[in-house]
Amino acid sequence: MALLMDHADWVSERLAALPGHIPFADGALVPLNGIEHRIAHVGGRGGVWLEGRQINVGGEPGFLARRVSDFLRAEARRQMSVLAAEKAALAQVRPSRVSVKDTKSRWGSCASNRSLAFSWRLVMAPRFVQDYVAAHEVAHLRHMNHGPRFWALVETLTAHTEPAVAWLRTDGPRLLRIG
Repeated sequence: MALLMDHADWVSERLAALPGHIPFADGALVPLNGIEHRIAHVGGRGGVWLEGRQINVGGEPGFLARRVSDFLRAEARRQMSVLAAEKAALAQVRPSRVSVKDTKSRWGSCASNRSLAFSWRLVMAPRFVQDYVAAHEVAHLRHMNHGPRFWALVETLTAHTEPAVAWLRTDGPRLLRIG
C-alpha cells in the first residue's frame, strides 16, 4: 500500500491514459480486421451479418451485445484457424488443435501438446497483426523458445514482425477495452 501511495500520481496518470471502454451497443464503432464498423440493431429475426462497414444485429435489443460477441468470436476462430493452417503448411508442422479464448495477457499461445490458442480479440486487429501472431505461434510448434532459430522461422512465415509488434504495443491495449 505504501508503494502505491508513493506513486499515486504515476498510477493516476496511467489510469487516465487508458482508452475508454467501448461496449457492444447499437451505434458503437468497433474494428473488424482493423477497419471501423458500426454496430446497427436492425430488429427482425435474430442473427448477425456484415453489410459494408456495418455489423447488423437482428433480434431483441437485450441480446445485441452477446450476439456481436458471439459473431466476433466465431469470425476470429475461422480467420485464425485458416492463418494457422497456412503457416503450419509452410513450416511443415501440424497443430493438434486451434482455438480462440478470451485472454488478457497474451495474444496467442502454443502448448506442449501442440495446441494453438489465440485471443478472439485479434479479429479486431489489422490483418498484418493476425498474420504475425499466427506465424509466431506456429513457429513454436518447431521451437518452444524464443531463440535465433525460432525468430528465423518466424521471419520466413511472415514479413510483418516489426510493424505487428509495434502495433500490438501501442494499439493492442485498446482491444482489451472493447466489448
